[in-house]
Amino acid sequence: MQAVGEESQGTGRMTGMLKSVAALLVSIALLLLANGLFSTLLAVRMTAEGFSVGLAGVVGAAYFAGLIAGSLIAHKLVERVGHIRTFAALASLISAFAMLHAIFVDPLVWAVLRGLTGICMAGVFVVTESWLNGAATNQNRGQMLSAYLITTYLALGLGQFLLTLYDPASFVLFSLASILFSVSLVPLALDRQASPTPVQPTRFSFARLYRISPLGVIGCLASGILTGAFYGLGPIFAAGMGLSLAGISAFMSATILGGLVLQWPVGKLSDRFDRRSVLVAVLAAAALVSLAVVPALGLSFELLLAVAALQGGLSFVVYPLSVAHTNDHIAADDLVPASAGLLIAYGVGAVLGPLTASQAMALVGPEALYYTLAVTSLLVAGFGLYRMTRRAAPTVEEQGPFVPLTRMTGVAAELDPRGEEDSTAG
Repeated sequence: MQAVGEESQGTGRMTGMLKSVAALLVSIALLLLANGLFSTLLAVRMTAEGFSVGLAGVVGAAYFAGLIAGSLIAHKLVERVGHIRTFAALASLISAFAMLHAIFVDPLVWAVLRGLTGICMAGVFVVTESWLNGAATNQNRGQMLSAYLITTYLALGLGQFLLTLYDPASFVLFSLASILFSVSLVPLALDRQASPTPVQPTRFSFARLYRISPLGVIGCLASGILTGAFYGLGPIFAAGMGLSLAGISAFMSATILGGLVLQWPVGKLSDRFDRRSVLVAVLAAAALVSLAVVPALGLSFELLLAVAALQGGLSFVVYPLSVAHTNDHIAADDLVPASAGLLIAYGVGAVLGPLTASQAMALVGPEALYYTLAVTSLLVAGFGLYRMTRRAAPTVEEQGPFVPLTRMTGVAAELDPRGEEDSTAG
């Protein structure tokens, strides 16, 4: 009876937690649904317009450059005008930028607009994550982070299927994305929950962070390369390999949702063994599966989706594994500044990914995207093996628990239950 009571109590707490942030999660889901559609739409439209793959890489890189810049400055805006006004203003700007893409069909204009969109999206993430942190308690931080993770991946993945509703050559899909961006501010604007106190995380210097965890920094950099190249150029690869609009949507969605599914099993594995060995194994497997994408496409579409999902699952888990490895070597009080620094490493990689992969694709063909991902994964796996010879691993008991993550702002590290647990224990 006691167990039943505790289970019921836990369910009640979970329900209460979700109610307290329901409007926020609906808002960010609508915004990411639109973003999932829009990023793929742009890549498909660039292919149709005959833009070179090199220019497509620049457009993709500009978005992530904007994310880096925005994550550094967004806190000041939140501090000045508050969470709801910041979200509403930035979502409105993102909506306007979406329509400007349809009016000015030019790669350089699009690069500027994507950079501005990235700045605004970073601000939206800061609002979302600081709000979630303010609503979290010591008992529900893990659940809050998981709810955010699931919302993010599902929205991005489902947004891909909106691509099939209309012809990408028309303005209609641009308008649809703009509408969703605009509507995303409504649930939060009407929410009666009090907004939290703004949080501005501090950051380690890169030199200090690298001294603490070389593999963690390089792993986050590699994660940025892998995911940045995929988001920026994945639709161009799929179109270049002859997939239809429906095929492109399914391919992108399978990869993204695969990134969600593998977070928990791989994380549990890393809690039981040397985390570096798990990270090396994941990277090596990601390299092999990346090389299997093109052959799978030649055999069957269903096999392609399965391989894409596995490749996405392996690639997307590199970031949380790298963060977890770094956290194994830092004090609890340093978790937030370290996570903020690792995010910058990820962002630099996400800028480099589309730029380098696009050059390879221009020289070799669309299949070079996955060759680039394979080489990146192998190089970092090799670096991981090297690092295993330079420092003894912490014992399993000394390792902190793995926490599933997506690419977030430094504010989200406040949600990490590891920091709270360690600080209360000490």
